[in-house]
Amino acid sequence: MVTTTTTTTSIPMGEMTTDPEKQPLPNGPPQTYTNRDGKWKDSYDPEPNAISQMDLVDDGDENKERGNWSNKADYILSCIGYAVGLGNVWRFPYLAFENGGGAFLIPYIVMLVFAGLPIFLLETSLGQFASQGPIRIWRCLPLFQGIGYTQVVASALVGIYYNCIIAYTLFYLFSSFTSDLPWRTCENSWNTAQCVDTNALANWTGNLSDRVSPSEEYWDRYMLSRSAGIHEPVTVKWQLALCLLLAWIVVYFSLIKGIKSSGKVVYFTATFPYVVLLILLIRGVTLEGADIGLEFYLKPNITRLGDPQVWMDAGTQVFFSYSIGLGSLIALGSYNKFNNNCHRDAVVFACVNSGTSILSGIVIFSFLGNMALQQGVSVADVAESGPGLVFIVYPKAVTLMPLSPLWAILFFFMVLLLGLDSEFCGVEGFVTSCQDLYPQVLRRGHNREIFIAVVCFVKFLIGLAFCTQGGMYVFQLFDNYSASGMTLLWVTFFQAICIGWFYGLADRVGWNFGGTKFYWDIKSMVGFRPIMWIKICWMVVTPLMTMGIFIFSLVRYTRLTYNKTYEYPVWGEALGWVMALASMVMIPAGFVYNILTTKGTFSERIRTLLTPIYTKRKGDQGGEEDANAIPMADGLKADHYSVPDGDKPGTIL
Repeated sequence: MVTTTTTTTSIPMGEMTTDPEKQPLPNGPPQTYTNRDGKWKDSYDPEPNAISQMDLVDDGDENKERGNWSNKADYILSCIGYAVGLGNVWRFPYLAFENGGGAFLIPYIVMLVFAGLPIFLLETSLGQFASQGPIRIWRCLPLFQGIGYTQVVASALVGIYYNCIIAYTLFYLFSSFTSDLPWRTCENSWNTAQCVDTNALANWTGNLSDRVSPSEEYWDRYMLSRSAGIHEPVTVKWQLALCLLLAWIVVYFSLIKGIKSSGKVVYFTATFPYVVLLILLIRGVTLEGADIGLEFYLKPNITRLGDPQVWMDAGTQVFFSYSIGLGSLIALGSYNKFNNNCHRDAVVFACVNSGTSILSGIVIFSFLGNMALQQGVSVADVAESGPGLVFIVYPKAVTLMPLSPLWAILFFFMVLLLGLDSEFCGVEGFVTSCQDLYPQVLRRGHNREIFIAVVCFVKFLIGLAFCTQGGMYVFQLFDNYSASGMTLLWVTFFQAICIGWFYGLADRVGWNFGGTKFYWDIKSMVGFRPIMWIKICWMVVTPLMTMGIFIFSLVRYTRLTYNKTYEYPVWGEALGWVMALASMVMIPAGFVYNILTTKGTFSERIRTLLTPIYTKRKGDQGGEEDANAIPMADGLKADHYSVPDGDKPGTIL
């Protein structure tokens, strides 16, 4: 059978035209096209001022304005480094044993297959197709341009508090360079009478519930010097402030040259943690009592599947660990070359990310089983959530090992790298968004480097609030509200609805709109359409699941507490909701603003706002030249479509 190849040239995102001379080529797939800088072109134009994204520049980059990844490995490792982070190490294992052990894997996999993977593919392929960051990408649907601003604000807030975890890690790392770890015994100035180490546990005559481990007091009383509440910041702990400053300096120098530098940094930061995890895995499973911890982790409690809370935790964990809804995946994908196989990348990434979560759980619970055996308590009594798992349980675990300072250095170095590469990509996503908004300013001279310096310095100043004695209360406020599960569910719902139903709707031809149209756009890049369930998820399953979990989280909402003892004041919780709404409100606010400021009747406004924003470029007829437009090279540079043998040309899914 003869394979038919169709050359296509022009597909602005969402555009269809009624001009018969500009209709899709006969017997060919819908045309997809964006020009080099990602601005949507307003007609099929094979004239010299049209340019394909396959036009290569001298340095090997297709996009000479924004640049591309130097090679495929840079992109894959950056995605892995960004999304595989501290959430995989502390949050997944804790949620697993909290929600039925091995039974938690069932809703986790369901949420991954029907929401996580489809939206991961949507974000990375959307960025790759348009070569734009998370704000300008939504020029394809101006009515919902608030999605981009929501993502950028949420990402900026996450970057502030996430780097504070790195500062805590640096504090512990520096403290590990000693012959005797300071959290091993209770013989320090900050310890209290309730402090009991493992060796003295047999001589403890008090209540077991009253005892406090040395690692807990080191974390709480020495490093944090925690006050009575968020209303008592007291003073800045200068050691933490210096660690935070160092963390931001490292981030700045890793991003100063854009993806060309950060893409190389992740070769080490994204791979070395797996070396340490493998070492800890071998050591952990050989410890006495490891089987107790692994049984607790993996033995399913099927009765928990009927609890809606388990499904909500599974959904939010998928979005959190895959970094969905923050815009940085769009930014990372935007530096890909047009024909990069983003479909295969998504599958590889899903295997690595979820595999890392499960592997981390095995490592953690093998150590927790050993600790439970030594202390004579259940695994549930030695496991804690959030930062406590990393900064209390793990430090206590390494003291049980020979050469404990060496193990402590290795572990906290691993945590440092897991945090840094996530922070690199998060800040890069924010910078990319601003750079795409103001390219004439931030792409000139050393303005990008100056801008990154300003961003890092401002975030450092805000981060000093975490270095006070009330800093942990501020940290938990950010962790629960700035980019919480509700925020990510909110953004994911609108992303799925917009691409699944509204994309290309204003100028549709037949059924070629929404998920079907974006299917053709993906085919223009990778040469084939994803399997049908991806489109079904975008259009039906993912919106229903995300909105259902979102509503359930509101219905089951409870007041925020710290360590199950301290309840936040009303004003503190209100501050948290302000952070959450600061990003979430931008979607409906952008919707209303665009409708009110667009001319015409209501139906005309809606149609206009569902049509991509087109940019007039040098050489276009009529109107003034766009200040951000770039000269267009001559001719068409590539075939984007090759119809497989046996595939009927022009068939729409």
